[in-house]
Formats: sequence, C-alpha cells, structure tokens
Amino acid sequence: MEEKKMGRDATKAAGNPWYEARLNAAKWNPKLSSREGAAESIGSSVDVLNRVENGLHKCMPVDLAVLLADLYNAPQLVNYYCMSECPIGCRHPISDEVVEIDRITVKLLKNLRVSQLNEIKEKLIDIAEDGVISEDEKPDLREVMEYLDELAKVLSELRILSERTLNGR
Repeated sequence: MEEKKMGRDATKAAGNPWYEARLNAAKWNPKLSSREGAAESIGSSVDVLNRVENGLHKCMPVDLAVLLADLYNAPQLVNYYCMSECPIGCRHPISDEVVEIDRITVKLLKNLRVSQLNEIKEKLIDIAEDGVISEDEKPDLREVMEYLDELAKVLSELRILSERTLNGR
C-alpha cells in the first residue's frame, strides 16, 4: 500500500525542485529516499514535506527552506526559494541553476572582457562625476545595471557550484 502511495506522490511531485533535490540527495544518503526519512532528519512531519514537494504550501517558512537545502546539499534551493517565494528576493538578480564549471567559466569570462568592463566603468564614472543622475544619464545607468545583473547571476551560479563541491557531494 505504501509503495502505491509513494508512486502517486512521486507523479504529482515530479519536476518540483524540492522533490528532485531530495531524490538526488538519496543517492548518497538512502534515508532521504523517503519523505519519512527526510522529515525525521530535520525534525518535521511527513505532511509538511508532502505539501512542499507537491506545491501545496501557501508560503514555505524560510527556516524550512534552509534546512532542506542544507540536508540535500542543494544550495540552489535557497536561490529558488528567494526567486519564487520571497517578495524581496524575487527582485534580485540570482540564478537557481546548477551549471557545470566550464559553462560558468565561459559566461564569467565573457562578462569580464576588458573592453566591456572599461566601457561600463567609464559610463559609471561619467554618471557619478557630478554626484547627480540626470535624465540623459538614466539610459547609461540602465545599461550598467543590466550588465551587473547578468554578472550577479553568473556569480550566483558559481556560488551554487562551489557550495555543492566544497560540501563534498
């Protein structure tokens, strides 16, 4: 009977990042292959994990998101939480993608081209020179911020990879 229930739950939860992270973590910690084991590991109830994995919670508590991200060694879940649940975090340029080091390196180096950096630096210096952001400087400021937002996303991908790697899994 339990197997049938788990099968049904898995179908509903498929694609949910919290569920997928638990299954991935179960590869190195068999206790996490069930909601019961995961719930026991964080001192929570199976019902709470069921709601999380099936997207039935109204707003996941921050402490639960951090506990699960740490338990599953899935730092991308913290960013996912910020991007999807937190009304403040969703305004910030972060990524919840787990990207391989070669892709991150290429994206980072592309964004750090000297000519592009110099252009952004010069625009920012011109904007800041008189201490006032005038109407005609706003398009340049938007361009500077778009560049920095893209750089911030790549850096968040590097942070996710680093945290996962340095935690040994």
